[in-house]
Amino acid sequence: MGLFDKKYCDVCGEKIGLFGNRKLEDANLCKKCEAKLSYWFNERRHSSLEEIKEQLAYRDENRESVKNFHTTRTLGKDMKVLVDEDARKFMVTRARDLEEANPDVLDFSQVTGCLFDVDEHRSELKTKDAEGKSVSYDPPRYEYSYDFYVTIQVNHPYFDDMRFRLNSSSVRTGENRVNSAGIAARPKAESSAKGGLGGVLGAIADAATRYVPNPEYQEYMRMGQEIRETLMEARETVREEAAAQQAPRIAVTCPYCLATTTPDERGRCEYCGGAING
Repeated sequence: MGLFDKKYCDVCGEKIGLFGNRKLEDANLCKKCEAKLSYWFNERRHSSLEEIKEQLAYRDENRESVKNFHTTRTLGKDMKVLVDEDARKFMVTRARDLEEANPDVLDFSQVTGCLFDVDEHRSELKTKDAEGKSVSYDPPRYEYSYDFYVTIQVNHPYFDDMRFRLNSSSVRTGENRVNSAGIAARPKAESSAKGGLGGVLGAIADAATRYVPNPEYQEYMRMGQEIRETLMEARETVREEAAAQQAPRIAVTCPYCLATTTPDERGRCEYCGGAING
């Protein structure tokens, strides 16, 4: 078969354009069918036709989960974590039309971990020498920018993690390098005061103005930490409830209504709803 021979999608049967083929291990896939795969899936080249068909079937079933999803909490600004606290489910998407985008709906119980990290980038500033050539400052000077990432580790048949950037564009802080607390350390300025009390006061003033909060950086820090804490706490709650359901349930006397009761999965009396310790 020649390079420019017509190819057809082995899923939908449609003819594939000249640059539209998406190779599988043993077949061809068109761009339209590829777009139906999970956003988080990146093993297409190493997947068989049968595996892709199975995933597409799952993706069709996922549409029903999206229709039944009721957002009770939204975390993030650009790429968002949408939470359905009643159904114990979540999804990650920036789409406005959820049914069209069909983001993967996952259970809290599928979360295996959640990481939050900040990437720092720096670029050196240059100046011109007497001959007009670009040279480094002495000492070198840099501009800084930051990106904020969340990685949700999951137990899922088609992907292991969901890594996304919280900020739509890098947070630029100029020559001010920001520490993990969101405090910008400005380049050290030389005090104009010379010795004596003036020198001491000048040094104190310099120190006070060198370290200032960066609100945008701190906002994304809070955002990432909130997402991590929410998902990890939700996972632990689901695990604890599952463990409680598996534990043998023993009849006890309720200290509130004095009835003989078998506490429910939340450890409450089945008659009056009172919390039963132990």
